Amino acid sequence: MSEKLVVGISDWKICRSPDSLITYALGSCVGICLYDKASRIAGLSHIMLPDSTAIAGGHTTRPKFADTAIIDMLNAMKAEGASQSMITAKIAGGAVMFKSASAQFNIGERNVEAVKKILGNLGIPIIASDTGLNYGRTVTFFAENGNLEVNSATKGKSII
Repeated sequence: MSEKLVVGISDWKICRSPDSLITYALGSCVGICLYDKASRIAGLSHIMLPDSTAIAGGHTTRPKFADTAIIDMLNAMKAEGASQSMITAKIAGGAVMFKSASAQFNIGERNVEAVKKILGNLGIPIIASDTGLNYGRTVTFFAENGNLEVNSATKGKSII
């Protein structure tokens, strides 16, 4: 029997087939899905912000930031037997939820750029994405086959 694990905001989890991972309400946040097809180990991170180094005082909640959450989740997957050279990524979210004249406030776009840069530096290819635009998403990631189901109130459901 499979289990559906809920990943909260500023959180990440990993699982093995046949389980799945779900996170709700990705607006400007980004859901990063990592998958090793050989071991069928999956990870899902729900990040809020791109970069932990911009926080004064150095105190951070690591799962909140792209630069720390991805590394921590990847290390946990490898500890369970995933091979970094086999891991691929799918991403969703990063919407522009509020119009602003300032690029500084476009957190969604900055999140997506940070995620792409970090995954690129790690040599993890992004094989599918559903990012940007102006609507929220809920995603379910299936460890059985690596499918990412993206649901939106305005756009319906798709599998990427």
